[in-house]
Amino acid sequence: MTTTKKKIYAGSLILKILVYAAAVFTIFMLGYLIVYILVKGIPNLTPELFSLKYTSDNVSMLPSIINTLIMIGVALLISVPVGVFSAIYLVEYAKKGNKLVKVIRMMAETLTGIPSIVYGLFGMLFFVNFFKMSYSLLAGILTVAIMVLPTVLRTTEEALLAVPHSYREGSFGLGAGKLRTVFRIVLPSAIPGILSGVILATGRIAGETAALIYTAGTVAELPKNLFSSGRTLAVHMYVLSQEGLHTDQAFATAVILLVMVLIINVLSDRLANLMKKD
Repeated sequence: MTTTKKKIYAGSLILKILVYAAAVFTIFMLGYLIVYILVKGIPNLTPELFSLKYTSDNVSMLPSIINTLIMIGVALLISVPVGVFSAIYLVEYAKKGNKLVKVIRMMAETLTGIPSIVYGLFGMLFFVNFFKMSYSLLAGILTVAIMVLPTVLRTTEEALLAVPHSYREGSFGLGAGKLRTVFRIVLPSAIPGILSGVILATGRIAGETAALIYTAGTVAELPKNLFSSGRTLAVHMYVLSQEGLHTDQAFATAVILLVMVLIINVLSDRLANLMKKD
């Protein structure tokens, strides 16, 4: 074996070891966090935590669960269509080399890295104060919808770009128009990638605290409408841990939040598989 081949082999071996080490470390840390939360939280799950009305004694999380589901559902209802249709325009309709496309991509990537507290301050100044929404679910929903929009847009764009160009050519060759090709051929093929972005957006909405404290508020009640103030599970957990009086219940809340996100991810994966079969 020559010296050059030995160096290549040694380099490949080192990279392989690093890859395996990184994978093991990631799996270990993820497993440790999940087990830690479950061990600390499951013993503290009591029927009182699921009471319909919150009190300082039962610190019920049920109103926060309902607020979280409303927040996720309505925010995705706003951000997903806007993000997906924007990505379709950028990939399928915008001319190659268009400067506007480059600006939009740069802005989306920049907005993805902005801390959530900045979105919270923006939401408070714009929606709460300027539009007089006060602390409400609607103000929080609009804030997190703007927050996750760049993620949905960029993941959808990458998913559309990953669809082979031969799919489009084959559709055009059979006489299909541009619109029909996009919505009947390209978009269904990109569904798994799009759903990945939706799952990421869902996780960020469910785990958001800073942006929602300044917009949705921290009232632990069932909402009468979207203009009512309310706290999500993440905010509920933050408030309980901050008070220091209900740390055990905060861990129990973390378990429910973990299970909720897991269920949403599983359902999204099933939906993606069903759409791929169709």
